Amino acid sequence: MATKVKLLGFWSSPPVFRVVWALKLKGVEFENIEEDIFNKSTRLLELNPVHKKVPVLVHDDKVIVDSFVILEYIDVTWQHDPLLPQDPYETAMARFWAKFAYEKLLESAYKAMWSKGEEKQKTMKEAIESLEKIEELRGKNFIGGNSIGYLDLAIGWISYWLPVWEEADGSMRILDSQKFPAIAEWSTKFLKHPVIKENLPPRDKTLAYFHKRAEEIYADFCASEN
Repeated sequence: MATKVKLLGFWSSPPVFRVVWALKLKGVEFENIEEDIFNKSTRLLELNPVHKKVPVLVHDDKVIVDSFVILEYIDVTWQHDPLLPQDPYETAMARFWAKFAYEKLLESAYKAMWSKGEEKQKTMKEAIESLEKIEELRGKNFIGGNSIGYLDLAIGWISYWLPVWEEADGSMRILDSQKFPAIAEWSTKFLKHPVIKENLPPRDKTLAYFHKRAEEIYADFCASEN
């Protein structure tokens, strides 16, 4: 029988991995289709003509895009081991903080990785201020409670990609374990979970990739300013 679930992704993309983790936690078998985001395939452009990005989930010929939307689709379609809280208010808060972490923390941290001078200091400050808000969210064992949930998957990139970005840059310091002990503790537990631990990109390869990307993005930025 042909695989009914397909995931179009990219090997080092945090949004792709949050979908991979959700599928693995639910025990959903899927076909992983690697895309070249720098030379987008006709298939990707046809399946996601609006954003032209990964991840893209295809389930029984239904196409779902945007990692957060995909997470909710997975949770509703495969209802065992729910990711979202059962309480409506807690669900709303999980969605809010997932969006906050993406729009405020991820974007500023990523920009801090490749920018220089005053712009780097500004974006680092923004990222640290965002982390201060997230530090206050810690639940019991995981941010979402005693088991990995929607919000953990949404911000799971903090535990792995943020330290990689810091090392790739060499001078960026955002995730200070002494300043953010709750996040540091959560990160350790999150990365030790078997599903997470077994589904991460190779660190050396990831580090080399983002080091190169930071140089490329900064060069493009400088060229556009001239």
